[in-house]
Amino acid sequence: MSKRILFYRYDSICEPDIIAAFKKLGHIVDEETTEIYKKDFPPAECVQLMGKRLMDTTYDCVFSINFFPTLAEVCNIFKIPYVGWIVDSPVLELYSHAISKPYNRIFFFDRALYNEFYPKNPNGIFYMPLATNMEHNDEIINGITEADRKKFTHDISFVGSLYKEKSSYNKIEEKLDDYLKGYFEGLIESQYLIYGYNFIEDVLEDDVVTRFTDEVGKYPFPELSEDNQKAVLAHLVLNTRVAELERYRLLGKVSEHFNVDVYTGSDTSSIPKVKNRGFAKSFDEMPKIFHLSKINLNMTAKPIRSGLSLRIWDVLGCGGFLISNYQEELPEYFKIGEEIETYSSEQELIDKIQYYLEHDKEREAIARNGYNRVKEMHSYVHRIDEIINIVFGDE
Repeated sequence: MSKRILFYRYDSICEPDIIAAFKKLGHIVDEETTEIYKKDFPPAECVQLMGKRLMDTTYDCVFSINFFPTLAEVCNIFKIPYVGWIVDSPVLELYSHAISKPYNRIFFFDRALYNEFYPKNPNGIFYMPLATNMEHNDEIINGITEADRKKFTHDISFVGSLYKEKSSYNKIEEKLDDYLKGYFEGLIESQYLIYGYNFIEDVLEDDVVTRFTDEVGKYPFPELSEDNQKAVLAHLVLNTRVAELERYRLLGKVSEHFNVDVYTGSDTSSIPKVKNRGFAKSFDEMPKIFHLSKINLNMTAKPIRSGLSLRIWDVLGCGGFLISNYQEELPEYFKIGEEIETYSSEQELIDKIQYYLEHDKEREAIARNGYNRVKEMHSYVHRIDEIINIVFGDE
C-alpha cells in the first residue's frame, strides 16, 4: 500500500536517490528542506515547523538520513513512526536519549554500530546496509562519450577526501602531554596495521579519556544525551587520524609503482606522484570514473567499524572493478575474488594491483559479477522496500 512520507532533508548525498526509490515503489514523498539552506536551524524552530506540517497533512511517517533527536521527539508526540537510516559514522546525535523513543524506527548500516545501540531501543533499531541507484548509474554509463573515455579512463583511481581537513587530531596534538601523545600514536599505528577489526574504543582506558578531556576539553554533548567522551575520542579523533594516515600512506606507496589519479579537494602536495584532478561531480562524473578506471581503490574510513561504505556499492553498481580494504561484513554480500577484491596490508594491495593490471579478462569478469550482484539484490529500491515492510509490516 502506498505511504505518504515527509522526508526531512539536510542535503546528504544519499537523499535524491532514496527519494527516487520511494517514488518508484509508488509512495508519495513531500520534502522539508529548511535545513539545507539554514544549517544553524534551532531545535525549537524545527519543532514548530515540523509540528505544523504534521498537523496540516496526514503522513504515515517522517524519514531522514541519519538521526535527528528533534524529529524523534516530534514524531513521538504525534505518534507516527520516525524512520532514520544511519549512513555515516560517527553520528554523535545517536547518544541522545531520544534514541529510545517508542516511535523510532532507526536503521544502521554498520553492524558494530547497530550492536552498540540496539539495547537502547530493541523494538526500534534495525540493521540495514547501504545501496546504490542502479537506474541512475545505468543511465550515466550508457551515455558515456569518447570525450568521457579520454577524460576519465585511468589505471588506478581514488575518489574522496584524504581526511586531512577532517582530522581534529592534528589540531589538538600540541595540547597533549608526552604520555598521551605516545599512547595515542601507539594505538593509531596499531590500528593502521589491522584490517577487519576496529579495537580503539575497546582498549581505551577511562583514566586516559579523563586525562584527554582535562587537557583538551570535552565534546559538548547537548542536554538529554549520554556524555560519551570515549566514543568521541575513539572515533572522531583517533580513528579519523588513522583514516588520514592510511589514505596518504597507501596512495603514496601505490603511486611509487603505478599511475594513480585522485579526485579530491584534499592537499596532495606530500604525495607528489599522484595526479590530483580536483573534485569529481557526484551526480554525473563519479559513475564514469568508477566505470572507466581499470582499478578503483576504496579505503573505508576507520570510524566505520564493520560495515560497507557507500563507495563500495556505488563503484560496483557502476560496473567498476574495486579493490577495497577488508571489512568484516564484506563476505556477507560479495564473493571476494569473484565480485570484489580486498587487501589487508600495503604489500597485498601492491601485489593485487600489479596482478589485475596484467590480467584484463579476470579483472573485467570480477567487475561484471559485482555489478550483476548489486543490480540483482542491492539497489535503493530493494532497501527501501525492505524498510517499508519492516516499519509497516502487513498493513
